Amino acid sequence: MNILTKTADGSNTLFNETVGEHYHSSNGALQESKHVFLEAGLKFAIAQKDENEISVLEVGFGTGLNFILSFAHCEENNIKLDYTGIEAFPLSKEVMEQTGYEEYVSSTVWQNFFSKYDDALNNKQSLSSYCELEIANTTLANFKSSTKYDVIYFDAFSVQHQPEMWTDEMIAHTCSFLNVGGVFVSYSITGNLKRAVKSCGLKVEKLPGAAGKREMLRAVKQS
Repeated sequence: MNILTKTADGSNTLFNETVGEHYHSSNGALQESKHVFLEAGLKFAIAQKDENEISVLEVGFGTGLNFILSFAHCEENNIKLDYTGIEAFPLSKEVMEQTGYEEYVSSTVWQNFFSKYDDALNNKQSLSSYCELEIANTTLANFKSSTKYDVIYFDAFSVQHQPEMWTDEMIAHTCSFLNVGGVFVSYSITGNLKRAVKSCGLKVEKLPGAAGKREMLRAVKQS
């Protein structure tokens, strides 16, 4: 069961009773998504590219907050977004609606996402002339794709509650989907994560973390 919970910045998150953890930081769901994934991930990667298109793989689609913020930014800036989320336990539309995240994007962005959410769990959906979304209803271990992505949002539950997502093998599997020059971002920056990412040919950078966390990780694939 998921329990709706208000975070410190006024935005909502969900507490997953099965896992024993919130989907976002209790210090602010919205500010964490913007800081870690939109600013340090998407916008940074876009600035490195010559063309106005970007592909994103998100590990842990969850409530869809990272996606709708990314969709809104790309829509506003005429950037084509090809977005794939991995989610083994997708939330229902009813639970999605309870989050109140429609407040943070235009009504068009929200409705285009919300109306095609269920369909995106089965096949890639065109949400606008600038955005395509696919949500792979599978585990990270079983995820397969021939696509190489420009950005990876690694937003799994923490290693304390979901250690199987943070093994060297799972990090290597994740990084195998990243383009050379691609960007890997996560709210976490444990020693094990840094070593695992480096062993995949990525150059690690420590950045200031979102509210409540001292640091976060950004890494760029060198080879």
